[in-house]
Amino acid sequence: MAKKKNRFFGITSRLLMLIVAALLALSYLSIVINPAKIWSVSLSGIFFVPLMTLNLLLLLWALKRRSKSFLIPLLTLLPSFFFIGRYVQFNSDEAIDVASSDSTVKIMTWNVGRFAMHEESAGLSDREQCMDSIVRYIKQQDPDIICLQEFSMKQSSKAKDYIQKKFKGYTAEYYLFPDRGGSFGNVTLSRLPVEGKGKIKFDESANLAIYTDHNVGDRRFRVYNCHFESYNISFSGVIRAIARRDSTVMAETGTKMKRSITRRPKQVDQVFEDIENCPVESFVCGDFNDNPMSYTYFRMTRGRKDAFVEAGDGFGATYSLLWPMLRIDYVLYPERYRAISHDIPRVPYSDHYPVITEIEL
Repeated sequence: MAKKKNRFFGITSRLLMLIVAALLALSYLSIVINPAKIWSVSLSGIFFVPLMTLNLLLLLWALKRRSKSFLIPLLTLLPSFFFIGRYVQFNSDEAIDVASSDSTVKIMTWNVGRFAMHEESAGLSDREQCMDSIVRYIKQQDPDIICLQEFSMKQSSKAKDYIQKKFKGYTAEYYLFPDRGGSFGNVTLSRLPVEGKGKIKFDESANLAIYTDHNVGDRRFRVYNCHFESYNISFSGVIRAIARRDSTVMAETGTKMKRSITRRPKQVDQVFEDIENCPVESFVCGDFNDNPMSYTYFRMTRGRKDAFVEAGDGFGATYSLLWPMLRIDYVLYPERYRAISHDIPRVPYSDHYPVITEIEL
């Protein structure tokens, strides 16, 4: 009887290992498979970190039991060492020489969450206080180029005056969509000379990308400020729905995720096509609403380096509600340049953390 139980346990454990290993292997494929064609594959990419962790635990468990099945999670984990650096880094600050200010540009990208974090943050009593806190923090960082997403104004007509008043010395380019509560969209601010600008609107979406062309000495480059399709779901609401076993909310969540996952690659392709036709080198910044194990990231990093991978330290997560798992905000830069610093300050003014990096041109 005991022999039958051991055999059943062995078969069950191997089956579990194979399933978890297959899901992790699928997450590797998610970077090259266009989710507009097979949207479910990208879900495995979203859960890359938990799947990798689970395979690691199964590996340790199998080794402890001296089971030959340890080869299943071991072989599956090997490729993950090429990808884990997209999530966590241990770069030393001393290892990077600090370049002179004349040859560097400091870039900051931040989804400011429509300045709505005051509803959950202690000490911020209203929306105006949240806006002032964000503006004050940005000015303290003193970036050369600022890319903001989900910038919101209750009165659209006052957007220009507000930006000019709060960000003196910066050239502002923006596009705001009308909304029931005013307007929202992307804003790019620059202290560098701006020679041109443009926007890329996405079909059936309130997301977009805007770009600005810059000239610094003999270097000309374009900065894309992107906000790709959002999931438009409340994680706290999903957790409550699971606890209540609310099938309606869960079904709506699934529909929203599918819509977002299938729309985003089309938007990415639009931006990538514009990049390919751009006569100068390009920086790509913003809220991608996608993790590093995704078609979005794979596409946008072609011809560009990831500032976090090159100069980051610690966890790269930028979404506060799922820290340290979810990294969805990026600064990507031309390969011939060099990132000399990268920071993701955990400030409480938005559900996203800002990404701040210095690039040596």
